[in-house]
Amino acid sequence: MQWMAWTVPTAIFFVVIACLLLTFTILAIKFPETPRTGILRIETTRGDRLFITLLGSAFINLAWLGLVSAPQWGALIVCLIYAFAVFRWV
Repeated sequence: MQWMAWTVPTAIFFVVIACLLLTFTILAIKFPETPRTGILRIETTRGDRLFITLLGSAFINLAWLGLVSAPQWGALIVCLIYAFAVFRWV
């Protein structure tokens, strides 16, 4: 797969996403859930909150690249805080 120019960070990214999807699938099978209503006033499930987290994290990283001259590790910390907030309150 040389046409994709795989790098270690790219491979890690896709492995983490695949592991998240696998984990959430197993959780959905073993522990069925009922949707809950959070601060957005919409019913969300674990999968919905994961999607919101991934989408928001993408925007956080893009904004970090465009607006901040600090290393990208800072964006990772912000994304982890954002993910905690989404899973806690959304």
